[in-house]
Amino acid sequence: MKTATDLLTELSLLVEHSQLRRLALAFARFMRDRGMQDPAPLFCAAVLTEIEARGHICLDLDSFAQDPSTMLEWDVISWNKISSDFNFPKSSQAWVAALKSSEHIYVSEQAAHQYNGEQTNDLFSQLSYEDQQQALVLQGHRLYLRRYWKDETLVAQAIRTRANAFVDVVESDVRHWLDILFDAPSADQHVAATTETDWQKVACAVAVRSHLSIITGGPGTGKTYTVARLIALMFALNERPERLRVALAAPTGKAAARLKQSIENALQELARKLGDTLPLHELASRMGAARTLHSLLGARPDTRHFRHHAGNPLDVDILVVDEASMIHLEMMASLLDALPANTMLVLLGDKDQLASVEAGAVLGDLCGNAEVGGYSDASIAYMQRTAGQAISPHYVGNAGVIAQQTVMLRKSRRFSGPIGSLASAVNDGNADAANACLRSSAPVLYWIEHAKPAQLLHLALAGRAGAEGGYTTYLELLKRRPILSAAQIHDQQSEVDSHFKAWVTSVLRAFDTFRILCAVKDGDWGVNALNAEIEQSLQAKALIKRDSEWYAGRPVMVTRNDYNVGVFNGDIGLALPDVDSNKPIRVYFLDGDNLRSILASRLRYVETAYAMTVHKSQGSEFAHTVLVLPQDMSPVLTRELVYTGITRARTHFSLVTPVNLVWQKALSVRTRRASGLMAALHLE
Repeated sequence: MKTATDLLTELSLLVEHSQLRRLALAFARFMRDRGMQDPAPLFCAAVLTEIEARGHICLDLDSFAQDPSTMLEWDVISWNKISSDFNFPKSSQAWVAALKSSEHIYVSEQAAHQYNGEQTNDLFSQLSYEDQQQALVLQGHRLYLRRYWKDETLVAQAIRTRANAFVDVVESDVRHWLDILFDAPSADQHVAATTETDWQKVACAVAVRSHLSIITGGPGTGKTYTVARLIALMFALNERPERLRVALAAPTGKAAARLKQSIENALQELARKLGDTLPLHELASRMGAARTLHSLLGARPDTRHFRHHAGNPLDVDILVVDEASMIHLEMMASLLDALPANTMLVLLGDKDQLASVEAGAVLGDLCGNAEVGGYSDASIAYMQRTAGQAISPHYVGNAGVIAQQTVMLRKSRRFSGPIGSLASAVNDGNADAANACLRSSAPVLYWIEHAKPAQLLHLALAGRAGAEGGYTTYLELLKRRPILSAAQIHDQQSEVDSHFKAWVTSVLRAFDTFRILCAVKDGDWGVNALNAEIEQSLQAKALIKRDSEWYAGRPVMVTRNDYNVGVFNGDIGLALPDVDSNKPIRVYFLDGDNLRSILASRLRYVETAYAMTVHKSQGSEFAHTVLVLPQDMSPVLTRELVYTGITRARTHFSLVTPVNLVWQKALSVRTRRASGLMAALHLE
């Protein structure tokens, strides 16, 4: 009979053939050394660690038993050999039984009595071990690493509790203010207005009645526009609005800056409209700057724990979090743990975008019923009374309490043209429709089929006909740097500073009009190779002078949060010379209208960013976006990745495909992340 030691030998061979990460092997060895000798549970421990890197929260034994080779991305021969050699179980129930027999796996109380919603036999209950802080936890047909199980449990409980925490509102007041904020239709407009639901207005009505609301929708559907009116509504309904503490946050610095700018612009417009009816300008001015979630929670160096938690909660009445699709499970657990029970939490995001880089797809799980609504009769009646909106019977149902607090915005005001049509076709997985859009919508859309490297380099440097972009634009501006003598700088310091800041801002904004997004980091069409090739081409054309690591015009992306200098993972900056040539080069960051700079020598975790991954681009948008796909299929190439890349484009989009078949295949692959959150929320 094969032993645990034999299994570790097999796993070592898989590591050598790049079919398994070293971390998975190391964890299996750790569990063997702790006494786990049965090969079946030991193998599951290795698999669980392996798939965590792909964003899975747990090992779903139902899916694993049906098609293990796909989940592991192994060839069928490799799987059949190891399965046969070690006589692994063939069904989900048999895997569950094998895991329950191990004292090194804790079986949660809920799972001890249920399996797939049915009563289990007495043997399962007899084999359930007490919680001794085992590293692995089995719940139903899902196996977890303990920390993910705890995070998922916390998120599910907190979300349910908040969604159920209904607030008493005076419905007539809600209706009164919503009609003001959203311009109630006149009598002659009434019939036409009722034919189309104003989901933005509905979202505000739904949000004020609970401590949780989720607003999802694609680009241009007006999520921040809606939230600005929600904030105004909350000020209007509050007896002491001057005491209302409102906080804005997002996963990245760029997304936080965009959220703040969008909210401020919308509130300024509303303030002019409302006049003396509500002192909105004064009230909104008390809102602080939008912050990253790490900054909001008080991240600390050298630890995963935050300064704010259940024992030291955040001091906030309303928290708006944008780009919620980027929030991984652990971060969502930390955020919910730090929120006081009476805080209103508003989550904004596009459920169809890429899920977080780290494990989990929290927004996707929460929005499981957003497309169909699933609203109860009571919710429909409330929406009609407070928002004055007719809701189609298509959206009626009873999909649970989370669905009652979730509103999907369905009308895009930005992407009504070719970019919107392409994004919709991709989201539907309709390759024929997507191809037709690309081939018939020039100059908005442009497709370089069977691309060669030289074509991409030309696009990177010079852009294309009819579209903004190309890095030559910002580098030409770079040459216009104000150059003054020390005496001139001294005598005209204020004027010089203003002129210099205006120049820096113009360079940064020119750079931000165009961006190359890659699906992968490695390979000929990945971020690393393209950054090197673009840099060499710019050097050859004398557009940059790369005489050291830090040179004027170098774009950089921050790759790790660095609280000592105040930069965060995903921040994009440009290395630019000081107005005084004798001073060292600095890196400038533009957050909305806020310009800040840091000495280049102080930035430890950065990489050149002419090209960046689609993942890193979330929360940003560019006038002209170029999406580059690799020549071979990759596990990261999915419909969601392509959709996210397309929707970063504001006015023009270019697609570069060295192999067209890869584009077609990518549209057929959907992201599937194993998680028990929907089950815990009773959404499945």
